[in-house]
Amino acid sequence: MIGKQYFSRQAATLLKFAQSTNDPKIASALIEKAADLKSRGDREMPLSDAIPLAPELEPPAAR
Repeated sequence: MIGKQYFSRQAATLLKFAQSTNDPKIASALIEKAADLKSRGDREMPLSDAIPLAPELEPPAAR
């Protein structure tokens, strides 16, 4: 699973690109994408908060 830290780094990179461009349409698109990545990162659950998986069941023994 991709974590919050990954999304935050990607959003920061997009914001740097947005600041470096002179085209307002490109800057706007990059900022919008950065906001999307930030919200996706906020929705990710840390592994410690994840719901535990059910244990694997063994097949019934042959009779």
